[in-house]
Amino acid sequence: MTGLGAVFRPQLAPERLRSVAQLADDSGLEELWLWEDCFREGGISTAAAALAWTERVKVGVGLLPVPLRNVAITAMEAATLYRMFPGRPILAVGHGVQDWMGQVGARAESPVTLLREHLDALRALLRGDRLTVEGRYVKLDDVALDWPPAEPVPVIAGVTGPRSLRLAGEAADGTLLTASNSPEAVRRARQLIDEGRQTAGRAGAGAGAGAGTEAHHLVVYLLAATGPDGPARLKAELAAEGLESVPDLGVAGDAGAVAKAVQRLADAGADTVVLQPTGDEPDPEGFVRFVAEEVRPLVP
Repeated sequence: MTGLGAVFRPQLAPERLRSVAQLADDSGLEELWLWEDCFREGGISTAAAALAWTERVKVGVGLLPVPLRNVAITAMEAATLYRMFPGRPILAVGHGVQDWMGQVGARAESPVTLLREHLDALRALLRGDRLTVEGRYVKLDDVALDWPPAEPVPVIAGVTGPRSLRLAGEAADGTLLTASNSPEAVRRARQLIDEGRQTAGRAGAGAGAGAGTEAHHLVVYLLAATGPDGPARLKAELAAEGLESVPDLGVAGDAGAVAKAVQRLADAGADTVVLQPTGDEPDPEGFVRFVAEEVRPLVP
């Protein structure tokens, strides 16, 4: 079955999160995703609150920008969430928006090198390893977590671009793609991820990994709008992002239309599709209910 989720966008004030998260939990939504967008809301703080307010829904953070974070802090915070709420957090790390990183003096000369070092160290720390590392960006001296996760946990890379997608295949357990990816772009991303996995000699490349192999989970955002003004809101957001000329991006319409768009991404290689409302979505709680109660039954 294709996984399905929805985004709580940080254009909403933080105090709106509680009602959206609780409705997601009550309505049966599988995953609620949050963003650490500069300079709006913190990913770990919002995830911890959403997890504490709910009982069953998984809470994803897509993504934590690695230039802003020492990997030891990322590991400590991630491990704490995984131990307090087993099986429910989903954390993605990535380059971050480079202009934003520049604004805070954290822009890396080689974002790919930084992400590789961060992924390698983060996965090792979450496994309970003790590390001494002298990398270009990541430097650790005899560091280990006192409270690593009790069970193995996945580390997801939120990336764009061929080099970073191959890196995700080599060094991460899953990949998160933004809503700027059409089904054809998702198909190409899956190929690049698999190339990285092959290069690294990692078993189970691709979505169809067999028994005893380690599959690589691909999460894709899908910009979606419903209601009478949905088409206009979708068009305006794509234009604002400079994506109006890209074919097959986003979907506006009823549950049937949205479910078909989800299926197109699943056919292209997505394991989970997370529906992303427009920034001016007038009814965030209603959007979550729409995803859980109307779209979910139509997505196999």
